[in-house]
Parts: sequence; C-alpha cells; structure tokens
Amino acid sequence: MKSSRLLCALLAVLVLLCGCEKEPPPPEEPEEEESHIATLLAMDTVMKLTVYGPDGQTAADRASARIEELEALLSVTDEGSEIFAANHSEGAAVPVSSDTAALLRKALELCGASEGTLDVTVYPVVRAWGFTTGNYRVPETGELRELLDRVDYNRVSLEGGTLTLPAGTEIDLGAVAKGYAGDQVMASLKAQGVSSAIIELGGNVQALGSKPDGSPWRVAVHAPDGSGYAGVLEIRDQAVVTSGGYERYFEEDGETYWHIIDPATGYPAKSGLASVTVVSESGVEADALSTSLFVMGRERAAEYWRAHGGFQCILISEDGSVAVTEGLEDSFSLYGSWSGRPLEVIRSS
Repeated sequence: MKSSRLLCALLAVLVLLCGCEKEPPPPEEPEEEESHIATLLAMDTVMKLTVYGPDGQTAADRASARIEELEALLSVTDEGSEIFAANHSEGAAVPVSSDTAALLRKALELCGASEGTLDVTVYPVVRAWGFTTGNYRVPETGELRELLDRVDYNRVSLEGGTLTLPAGTEIDLGAVAKGYAGDQVMASLKAQGVSSAIIELGGNVQALGSKPDGSPWRVAVHAPDGSGYAGVLEIRDQAVVTSGGYERYFEEDGETYWHIIDPATGYPAKSGLASVTVVSESGVEADALSTSLFVMGRERAAEYWRAHGGFQCILISEDGSVAVTEGLEDSFSLYGSWSGRPLEVIRSS
C-alpha cells in the first residue's frame, strides 16, 4: 500500500507565462505596486495571502487571523471546536456561532441542490477509509453498510444558533470550510480598503479585483495525470477550486482509492472524471461544487450547470478529454502538452 503526498496546491497563480512549453515561472510582482505576503498553516494546508497597497501587510495579517478564528470553530478534530462538540453531543443540542451556523446552512442547501452528491454527514465513512488519519484501509462491505446508515444530511437540525445531530451522526465541513474562509478573507480585505489581492488556500485560489496593473489574474489548472499544467484561466473577483482523485489516494492490491467518496455507495467516486475545476464569485459554492460535480460525472455535472447556473466549470475526464462551460470559452486555454487537444464547450442550450 502506498499513499500519494498531498499536493500543496492544486492551482498555481501566474502573473506572467512564458511562451515556451516549460512550466510557467513563479509570480512576478508589479514594480509600481508593493506586495505584502502572509503565510500560515491552517485547515490542514499551507495558505498564502498576497495583498497589494500601502497598508497591505496589516490587511493580510488581519485576514490571516480571521482564518485562524474560523479554523478554531470548524475543525473536525480540534476538541475545542464547535463541530467537535456537535459530533460528540450524543444527540444533545449544541449552541454554535454565527459563522458555523451560516456555513452549515449554506452547506445543507448545497447538499439538497446536489441531490446528496455532497453530504456533510459522510465523515464517518471517510474516516473509515483512513483519509482523515492517514491509516489507509479498505473497509469491509458490512462496515460500510452500517456506516452509510448514519449518512443523511436531512438528519441535521439547525434552528437559529442551535445545532442538533442524532446520536451517531457526525458532520465535517471540510468540503466547504476553505471556500468560506476565502469569502471571509475577501470581505476582510475589502473592509480595509484593499482592491487588489490573490490568496491561495491549498487547492483554492481566490482573487480580489484584478492585478495592480488592471490585467486579469492568471491561474494554472494542474493536469490530473501529473504532466504539469492542463490549462490557464483568467479571472477577476472570482474563486477557483479544483477537486481531483489524484490529490489524496492510496493503492492496495493493484486498486487505487481516492478521498472523494460517493455518499450513495461509501466508495471512492468512479464517475469517469479525473478533476473538476469550478469558477464562481462565491468561494464556498466553488468549494462545494468541485466535490459534488466530481461525484456526479460529466453528463450530470453539465445538466446541473444548465439547471442552476451561477458558476462555470472545467471538466477533465479520465480519458484526457476536456470540456468547459460556455462562460469560460474566452478566458480558459489549454497549455503546454495539453494545448493540441480538442476543447469541448458545454452550451446552455
């Protein structure tokens, strides 16, 4: 058995790209505008906040403190967090903060809209596979069946600031927490007068405004086969989140098992997709949908986009084919060794 190392970042922020097919260079800071950087380890990943402007360092530091505040509330393993308290309440009602309530309310809404392909109560199943502990294993069928009996987001009761979980039900907001943190960082930076910033929260990238020179931010989307970058995306005031089976996985007896679990089966999702990248003005929406669309697969994901809208996505299938929704037709381009491949555009009608 072996595990992959967790990729530090699924997306790389690019300010300039070279014309050759080598890997893009690191970001270059515009000479006319000073950048201020804050880095931290939070939510089980390395985070980097790059803020432009004269008071950028103060703004970046305050935003970092906001992330740490959220982590203390939302961590599934921290014994002092509100989520830990709810998961160990044995059915008793637990008071939660406005942040926890707001995020959980949005998560439950997305669970419903996605018809359960996103389910915040799948945590016991994910834990059984070892993806939360690193002790990877393939659970027995009977064990999974028993755990799946406890998976149902409809059992979560949230009344105002009071959260109640039935005994045995546990929640994990990991599929939406970084997205929510990104949205809160954006709000913090705007409140401090910042108009240009880019943040990297593990696999989540979120931009405030444009680059200081007015041009769009350029984000590189990783190739799920490990061949570098599959494409480059231009964004302004948007979040970009990628989910893929290659992020965290293990192998046993010649089979590969990844961390994106289908709540309907309890097994890693086998949908034919290798990665999903979602682009949205909402970080929490992009975070949630990158997971649920992966579980859905290519056709269901396209239908979900047509039915709900409000976001765009890039779907890379296991056979190497690439499709984008029509809103990205002019802002996404294939890159490097992927540049010669056909690019399908998914239309709304």
